Amino acid sequence: MKKQILLLFVTVISVTAWSQTSARFGVRAGLSSASMRGDAVNNLKNLLDFTDGRVTTHNRTGLFVGGYANIPLSGQISFEPGLYYSQKGYELSGELGLKGVEFLGANARSTLQADYIDMPILLKADLGGLQLFAGPQFSYLTQAQLKTSAGVLGFNVFNNTTDATSQFNRWDMGVTAGVGYQFKGGFNVSAAYDYGLSKVDANKNVNGYNNAIKIGLGFKF
Repeated sequence: MKKQILLLFVTVISVTAWSQTSARFGVRAGLSSASMRGDAVNNLKNLLDFTDGRVTTHNRTGLFVGGYANIPLSGQISFEPGLYYSQKGYELSGELGLKGVEFLGANARSTLQADYIDMPILLKADLGGLQLFAGPQFSYLTQAQLKTSAGVLGFNVFNNTTDATSQFNRWDMGVTAGVGYQFKGGFNVSAAYDYGLSKVDANKNVNGYNNAIKIGLGFKF
């Protein structure tokens, strides 16, 4: 996959350089709601049934920020490569039954914080301001941390952070699609859904995949 990503990156740079006279550049930032799907989550649902709902799962709310180049291909179709820093992960809370500190479990929270560099390669259709877009997305994991905390009577009495980067696949591939609107002044809004296709487990033994919903505000220069 590394060679494929490098080849794609060189192609994107070449197309951008060839089209630089007509390309327009922009920045975009916003909020994301990330989760995971697959066997790991299905196994977790079995745990939830076992604990009668005393453990709940949540999406991780994070940020994404970066820039893009919009390259016209025809009157309404454009090519848009981008580069973004994106926060992903997953969260559990409730009676987690932490080993050695079971009495703290009722108010425990465990959060997987995974930070990625995303490179979406989009085809975009502009329908009089309304925009539809879709394409592949390649991602590189910069860091993954598992943060676990627990408290009693409002006091935080257990807090631990573990570096989990080595447990995850550094490279991730998926598809992304969404809708947006480009205003005449340069501002734009967008909503997208990222659907992971690569197993996040470093050994690829667990069918766990990244998912995320992103809402962003951008400006095209």
